[in-house]
Amino acid sequence: MRTTSRAPSKGSILGVLCLPSAPSRGRFVLYRHRDPGVRTRRNHGGELPISSSTEPRINERIRAPRCRLIGIDGSQLGIFAMSDAQRIAEEQDLDIVEIAPLADPPVCRIMDYGKFKYEQTQKEKLARKHQTKVEIKEIKFRPKIDKHDYETKKKHVVRFLDAGAKVKVTIMFRGREMAHPELGLVILERLAAELGETAIIETAPKIEGRNMHMLIAPTKKKELKESAPEAAESSEAPEVAGEQETIDVPDATAAQEASGDVPEAGEN
Repeated sequence: MRTTSRAPSKGSILGVLCLPSAPSRGRFVLYRHRDPGVRTRRNHGGELPISSSTEPRINERIRAPRCRLIGIDGSQLGIFAMSDAQRIAEEQDLDIVEIAPLADPPVCRIMDYGKFKYEQTQKEKLARKHQTKVEIKEIKFRPKIDKHDYETKKKHVVRFLDAGAKVKVTIMFRGREMAHPELGLVILERLAAELGETAIIETAPKIEGRNMHMLIAPTKKKELKESAPEAAESSEAPEVAGEQETIDVPDATAAQEASGDVPEAGEN
């Protein structure tokens, strides 16, 4: 048996562990464990590992010796040593932020980083507030569903559509029911016909495995109701304006003849 000997590294202790592989004999394995009192440094090429944070480096955290500096108003100030760029930012009581670290030299900008972070947070909150979250509900039918069960599930579908959610209607087949997929198609077509204008079919019925699916979505009733009065008002507006503008103004000579004040040709 060939054995090799290696010198233990700094901060490690060699030990011997006996692992019995058979009742009559055992084998010995060298193991190594770290000394908790000694700190060892991993090989990262002589530099600290790059942080996984997406935050930009600011002020003293910028490692580049020089940078291309941009003023607070967006003007190009030129290339400065990092110490001079930090001094310019400190004179204005502002921060210097590295916005393009991969450029040569890196591009930095003078700004109020705390105010910038606050504005970004407010924009994200406003964007989340105006997001419309579409919820998808699922209702399951069987090909041989009873009439009363069908009506109950149909009421649930209508309730979900009124709440603004999409509904995924599923027909579940079992055993030999897979030989008659037309029974499920009849139920889906009947449901779509009974819902009428309250829903639209986004995904036509299709079979996936032992199930048949159809996705329906609510129609935009509110927009239709709001647009109808506006269209009626816009169609009536020109007629009203025309009635107001057609005013009969009597001629000046006709008014004088009616009052008898028209002078005769011989009178001067």
